[in-house]
Amino acid sequence: MALTPFIASLRPNSCNFALQKYLSGMYRTITCGALRIADKGKTVTLAGWVQTIRKFGSITFVDLRDRYGITQLVFDEKETQKLESENVGREFVLQATGSVRERSNKNKNIPTGEIEIEIHSFKVLNPSVTPPFTIQDDTDGGEDLRMKYRYLDLRRNVLRKNLELRYSVTRATRNYLHSHNFIEIETPYLIKSTPEGARDFVVPSRMNAHEFYALPQSPQTFKQLLMVSGFDRYYQIVKCFRDEDLRADRQPEFTQIDCEMSFVEQEDILQTFEGLIKSILKDVKGIDLKEPLQRMSFADAMWNYGNDKPDIRFEMLVKNLKTESEIHLDALKGSSFGVFEQAETILAISVPGAADYSRKQTDELTDWVRRPQIGMAGLAYIKYHEDGSLKSSIDKFFSPDKLIQFADFCGSKKGDLILILAGKEEKTRKAISELRLFMGDRLGLRDNSIFKLLWVTDFPLFEYEEENNRWVARHHPFTSPKPEDIDTMIHNSPVITDKEHYLKHPFAAIKANAYDMVMNGNEIGGGSIRIHQKDLQKKMFEALAISDEEANEKFGFLMNAFQYGAPPHGGIAFGLDRVCAILGGSESIRDFIAFPKNNNGRDMMIDAPSPIEDKQLKELSLALGEIN
Repeated sequence: MALTPFIASLRPNSCNFALQKYLSGMYRTITCGALRIADKGKTVTLAGWVQTIRKFGSITFVDLRDRYGITQLVFDEKETQKLESENVGREFVLQATGSVRERSNKNKNIPTGEIEIEIHSFKVLNPSVTPPFTIQDDTDGGEDLRMKYRYLDLRRNVLRKNLELRYSVTRATRNYLHSHNFIEIETPYLIKSTPEGARDFVVPSRMNAHEFYALPQSPQTFKQLLMVSGFDRYYQIVKCFRDEDLRADRQPEFTQIDCEMSFVEQEDILQTFEGLIKSILKDVKGIDLKEPLQRMSFADAMWNYGNDKPDIRFEMLVKNLKTESEIHLDALKGSSFGVFEQAETILAISVPGAADYSRKQTDELTDWVRRPQIGMAGLAYIKYHEDGSLKSSIDKFFSPDKLIQFADFCGSKKGDLILILAGKEEKTRKAISELRLFMGDRLGLRDNSIFKLLWVTDFPLFEYEEENNRWVARHHPFTSPKPEDIDTMIHNSPVITDKEHYLKHPFAAIKANAYDMVMNGNEIGGGSIRIHQKDLQKKMFEALAISDEEANEKFGFLMNAFQYGAPPHGGIAFGLDRVCAILGGSESIRDFIAFPKNNNGRDMMIDAPSPIEDKQLKELSLALGEIN
């Protein structure tokens, strides 16, 4: 991975006078990644960690490593004896002085590979016990072991580059936002508990017995208050906390690039932050995106890709053959195939060039969709061979003419494989989305060196929760409806009697003034234009069955602030960890966090969370109950 211009400038070389002057006279005069053939003949002092030791007769070669790179040191017979007498081993901290000379066996794989240092003297600055795993890119340490010794894991080149990339992203972010007149303002970490979907992390207050702070899931209400305060362009790169089940792209504490603007409409937000992501891509990856980002409605994303964060690096669009109320493919009419007849929906994708899949391969796909994570009963397929013939798992129910209709409807070409799922609407749509991504991976269509971005807009403002027969906010309670839908929201009762009523209710058609940015099939940012009128906010609370008392208890400070001339405002928050992982080509955000938690939310290195002493519990007026 190429270093950014800024990170490259940190590598001290003969041109980087300021850093050389800083280093001069201290433990080192130059770093382990700086020397080149032009430095031949110079006397230098380096300091770093011993990467490897290779002994050849009376001569010893040592690779010395620091943050900037690796330099080969050559110890003659006298200095080798001293090395051996001090039992120098891997990860010892060494200071070494010597002269730069040209290597006879050059290493083209590292920048310093044309030179080596003929050692005149050295000093062990600190010894090391044998590390629990090899500190190199292809390490022999498992993840739990490396997380326990994270300070050693971070010495590896691959993780160093990850943290340098993260710094490059935050630096590019700050530069761009500063140039667009944003001001960075910190907001509190100890706040009031106002659950927003995930559970809060709570902190007991010693000075206020039986009362608790919560750690913020986002600075949402504070950034709105800053807009009321007149800070029309705010941002911060901020820690957020959510107590939820973990996975590779989720941590209990994570970092957002959190932004808010006053006197803006949706288009202002999209233009400003499209500029931000383009600036980051240019500074960090050298990618100069000239064209405007694609925009897609929520409905089109769900219809064509099966989810609201479509991966547009490849086509393979979802085709809807049937919904509960309508058949979209004539070939299905009069079918005697019970699975299709009884299904709420039938969805298909056409996989390019896969018509030659064997029976074993199609059986493997059937087993894949039957896994509990996907949950489908089975899979139908049609092979559209190059000679124009069709072979299908459902050909006893459909004639060749009808199978051709399937192929035409799906936009299939000769050589394609059509995969069909049928069942309940929500489950089938999720399953076809996962199957599409799975086939994209299998065919190598999801290239991590390519970055495809888009905006997804026009989300529903509300979702229906069937269990409690009520509306819930798709985003959060402060998201404004589209301007054209405000009257619908103000002048209609939110009351719903049952699911059938919900489908026809005016609130079901209200669109949110909200937007998500998607990169390579991952939501990397999302936001909305906020409600800034007290009456509209009250109507939103009413729709969400939040009483006046509850609203006042949880959000009274915000409602009061809105009485004092709140400006129209909106914003967005980007997931910094996720952006870094995508740019770094990794599935896991843990690789881009210096000290992450594991999937159980534990810090393996410091062994947290951990019990506290009875004295602390007493000070906090807490008593522990039985563990369920």
